[in-house]
Amino acid sequence: MTKTHAADGPSTFKLVLAFAAIYIIWGSTYLAIKFVVEALPPFVMASARFLLAGSMLYAWSRWKGAPKPTLAQWRATAIIGGLLLCGGNGGVVFAEQRVSSGLTALIVATVPLWITLLDWLRPHGTRPTVKVVMGVFLGLAGIGILAGPGKFAGGERVDPLGTSVLIFATLSWSVGSIYSKKAKLPSASLLSTGMQTLAGGVLLLVVGSIAGEWGKLHWSAVTTKSMLSLAYLVFAGSLIGFTAYTWLLKVSTPSRVATYAYVNPVVAVVLGWLLAGEPMNWRTAIAAGVIVAGVVFITRGAKPKEEKRGFEVIIEDLPATDVIEITDPTPQRAMAKNTA
Repeated sequence: MTKTHAADGPSTFKLVLAFAAIYIIWGSTYLAIKFVVEALPPFVMASARFLLAGSMLYAWSRWKGAPKPTLAQWRATAIIGGLLLCGGNGGVVFAEQRVSSGLTALIVATVPLWITLLDWLRPHGTRPTVKVVMGVFLGLAGIGILAGPGKFAGGERVDPLGTSVLIFATLSWSVGSIYSKKAKLPSASLLSTGMQTLAGGVLLLVVGSIAGEWGKLHWSAVTTKSMLSLAYLVFAGSLIGFTAYTWLLKVSTPSRVATYAYVNPVVAVVLGWLLAGEPMNWRTAIAAGVIVAGVVFITRGAKPKEEKRGFEVIIEDLPATDVIEITDPTPQRAMAKNTA
């Protein structure tokens, strides 16, 4: 008698490696950015990272047979790349000159909060559930704890300029994420990501040039640590992390993959404390708990029908391509944020 077997799913080992990539690698990109901006101007550094990663993704996609993109597709990806990478990641790399990598990751973790609010306020927007509303209030409370005046629970107030820039960055990322839902993107996800990354890199280069960063680029200040960190951001954060993320979206559920949104900040805070001597106090711990709880409420509180059609709010990097947003179950809607 012939036995019939169901198709085997992915091995546990592969799943563990993939989740470790989006949990640990993406969480660590915030610290890598911190190391890089200690020696290199932020916008020029971010530009180099995305131009290199974007060129590799674009060339690989075209070599694998992806069709040549149209002018309309370049326009859409340029808008998304500008909002996600120039406004979003650019704000992160600038702010990390003034704010610790762990606190940066905590504030970036509020991206689902802003996406929820903006998606609700837009014409014919989606009304959030009670759990999502609770998550929004928790997220705002967490930001208030971090940015509130004076001392609280043994911790100093976060730098106000750095905090303001990070909030702008999360808003820019959120607007780009919402815009991407209806944008006309290439059908090949890697090609789309490469185009967005290239566009963001070009815009960051323009911003860095206007800011006079070329005059601040001193090769004598470049260290082995900063160059290794930049390479780590390109290859580990942007390429390995992105590949693992897109694979997980095919073999796992959006809600499980979305758990990286509240693991990354914890990883970033711990690594910043262990490897960079960043302060860890009760103020940070309380804010982290409140913000992560808010993200959990938001990501778990989506309406069932939204889960079925693949709606999921996921942070990254902002540092990063590390930050990826999936707004539709079809491959062409996958785009890299990166991260941290």
